[in-house]
Amino acid sequence: MKNSTTIANNSKFTDAWLPIKQIMNGMIQLDGGYYVTGVKVQPKNIFIMDQVAQDNLIYNLRNFYNTIDYEFWLIIADRPVDINLYLAELQQKYNNTNSNEIRKLILQDINKANGFMSVEYNVVDTEYYIIFQEKKLEILQKKLHNLISGLANCGLQSSQTSNNDLRIILDNLLNGGETINFGTVMN
Repeated sequence: MKNSTTIANNSKFTDAWLPIKQIMNGMIQLDGGYYVTGVKVQPKNIFIMDQVAQDNLIYNLRNFYNTIDYEFWLIIADRPVDINLYLAELQQKYNNTNSNEIRKLILQDINKANGFMSVEYNVVDTEYYIIFQEKKLEILQKKLHNLISGLANCGLQSSQTSNNDLRIILDNLLNGGETINFGTVMN
């Protein structure tokens, strides 16, 4: 009978050698008893703010980062955006509108959206995360609370990572940000 280490070393699948037990409740449980979790930070375009507001936000973020006294990772992950629902809504509005002027505007939006879906554009939604690991759940919860409230004091909205967020992060890290689409092979 082979032990699990031998099986993991001989396996061709990534999940066999990763030290991940499970992903649940917005946390990755590792084999060594650690939990990996963090917060997802909602993006904020500082370039549409006036200079004083920009400077204040950057100053507050710098102070916030200096209060974190444990190891953490800043992760930026791109998630592909599916705008098919948006296109379907535009098409429905186009079909239900009698005004030629409005139909022309909607058609322009449809053409622009179709242009974004072409190969030359890579339409993604950029997501920002602060991730850390911890063994004790009560300390983990305290760190999450401190991150969320610290970011709120900076004027940024954040929430604990979801299971789906963690899967996206792992997919980006393991696949180098490349999205793999499997299709039917035809002869």
